[in-house]
Amino acid sequence: MAEHAVFTLSQIAQHKSKKDCWLVIDGRVLNVTRFLEEHPGGEEVLLESAGKDATKEFKDIGHSKAAQNMLQKYQVGVLQGFSFNKDADAKVTSTDEPKTKKEMSAFVIKDDAVPKFAAFLEFFVPVLVAGSYFTYRYLNAGSSMV
Repeated sequence: MAEHAVFTLSQIAQHKSKKDCWLVIDGRVLNVTRFLEEHPGGEEVLLESAGKDATKEFKDIGHSKAAQNMLQKYQVGVLQGFSFNKDADAKVTSTDEPKTKKEMSAFVIKDDAVPKFAAFLEFFVPVLVAGSYFTYRYLNAGSSMV
């Protein structure tokens, strides 16, 4: 891993606005300003943790491997007193996908078969209700003429 700038928590605390949002996750200082609008949980979640160590919140949510790999993309430095394990850095992969990997097709087959009785109910219940309504109207049409 290339050498990164070293920041203290007091320096990071100065970057807690919507236009300049930094936070710390696992000792990595991240500038997530460009990611605020893209964050699936909304920008408010990131702004609440801005200028602080958000490691606990990040891990409590249970982020995907892809989200964990994105940390390096936004890293601008490291927290003072934090050292990285060479093995830990080796585990984090690039956010760029390998060129040899085939793209996944966007065609999806829905394998959610509806039980036969459900299909029966979905079709015949509305027909039964409509038939009952028209039968009621027909039977009461003769009595209103008197």
